[in-house]
Amino acid sequence: MNRGVLASLIASALFATIFLVSGSLSGIGHPEVFGWRVVLTLLIVAPVYAIVPARRAQMISLLGRIKARPGLLFYGVIASLLVGVQLWLFMYAPMNGYALATSLGYFLLPLFMVAVGRMAFSERLSQGQKIAVGLAAIGVGHQLIFAGGLAWPTLVICLGYPLYFVARRRARFESNAAFTLEILFLAPLAVYFILTGVQLPGGETPGRQILSILAIGVLGALAMFLYLGAASVLSLSVFGLLSYVEPILLLVAAVMMGEHLFARDAFTYVPIILALVLLAADAFRASRSLR
Repeated sequence: MNRGVLASLIASALFATIFLVSGSLSGIGHPEVFGWRVVLTLLIVAPVYAIVPARRAQMISLLGRIKARPGLLFYGVIASLLVGVQLWLFMYAPMNGYALATSLGYFLLPLFMVAVGRMAFSERLSQGQKIAVGLAAIGVGHQLIFAGGLAWPTLVICLGYPLYFVARRRARFESNAAFTLEILFLAPLAVYFILTGVQLPGGETPGRQILSILAIGVLGALAMFLYLGAASVLSLSVFGLLSYVEPILLLVAAVMMGEHLFARDAFTYVPIILALVLLAADAFRASRSLR
């Protein structure tokens, strides 16, 4: 559990870095950035399954399961499409003024994950986790009331990701090998976006663009491996609650990119931060009780 928590926290920090780098790009369209991220991620992770024996065995085992039960491909295709939408949105949002809406989506996501965990997998919450969920619900509820509704990126995130993880668990596609196949499925679309990319006027120097895109690809591959690794070892409820770290970091990135917060927003974020503190304390007590 401790390894899963650490992996989730590092992944959140890397995702926030990608978000900030994407928002700083100009002279390139978001579909092309998405394409490069997918292709670079595949180029980074694919050799691992050819070189590392343990990873190669993991991939062979997964392919063997699919061969024995071809119907599992249905869940794999659904998961690939769902994660593809999320990867695209993560590039689109900071480049088009939806950074705060995206952070709100990730604030809502853990609540939806908890609900899905209880309904789909009969997971139970400890008393501390229940209180944390209640605090988070207060903060998110305040934001919903004063924001005047949810922007479409918010809904795509808080509804799409739970469906993605349900599809993976139903098919038992929870390994990093499954994620590699999902990226492979997206590769043709990614290549199309790269080849049909249109350079926008007033862009950065080519050298800086290349370095930024390379950073997005490398950090994206590492972040997704850590993120999905955490999802495979943690309960859906704990994993969902830990996801509150990412929206806080995305919120900071959104402010750094020029989007604005107001004094009333404290009523949204303070309860959520308190929920994180309570969750950390609950996890610490649980780890001590296992010794």
